Amino acid sequence: MNQREVTDQENLTWTCVQAYAGLQGKAGEKAAELSETNQGTVTVVCTPSGQAQTVRLELPSNWLEETSDEELLQQIEQGRP
Repeated sequence: MNQREVTDQENLTWTCVQAYAGLQGKAGEKAAELSETNQGTVTVVCTPSGQAQTVRLELPSNWLEETSDEELLQQIEQGRP
């Protein structure tokens, strides 16, 4: 399972992973395939190290390679309640 960790200005470390990425084999492949929208985005769940709430984001399917840490942190901040 591929994930990214980023730390914000409040010193919270966020662990971000694509939804359904933990599923293995054909079921995981199918779930990942079905989770991609027509716009080419996927749901990414970011979980904080502290007391903040988990944030769900819609990011491009290539977010692991193409989204910078700064962009990811900005998306997390916008998604926080």
